[in-house]
Amino acid sequence: MAHSVAVIVGSLRKESFSLKIAKAFAKIAPPSLKFDIVTLEGLSFFNQDLEATPPADWVAFRERIQKSDAVLFVTPEYNRSTSGVLKNAIDVGSRPYGKSSFLGKPTGIIANSPGALGGVAAAMHLKSILPGISGPIMQQPEIYLNGVGDAFDDKGNLTKEALEKVMKAYIDAFAAWVERLQK
Repeated sequence: MAHSVAVIVGSLRKESFSLKIAKAFAKIAPPSLKFDIVTLEGLSFFNQDLEATPPADWVAFRERIQKSDAVLFVTPEYNRSTSGVLKNAIDVGSRPYGKSSFLGKPTGIIANSPGALGGVAAAMHLKSILPGISGPIMQQPEIYLNGVGDAFDDKGNLTKEALEKVMKAYIDAFAAWVERLQK
């Protein structure tokens, strides 16, 4: 049986590298993982005043996460952190207090950047905010995809063989880790 993975894309841009990377991972993932790519357009801002009667978009987002067996965050790096939309999604999904939709789910962090550092700061920021509201975060291998600006063709297909090799090693390790934790 395949494990469902909510792949949360931390960018709103239609041609974002994070979305292309999420789709590339879906193509190379082992059959033991079934990806649900979750984009964040239309997810309204978290406001605790609305928690008593949460907006429909919050409820739908939370349900998608709750139905998954694992979560992957694919984050760009914006100003040495994650994007505001990704932080908002984490805030929405982690509420109400004590009932985080992410809780207990094996979690992976995939950071990316067209620059040389590959989103390391964004990944470290996620690692600092997820404990307590997520499940266990896979520590090794880590993945920081750098130089992604020219990694895709005009159809969105991954063309950098070296990048694909790193991605394949990561997703195979993630699949094995999810399998161990889901037993």
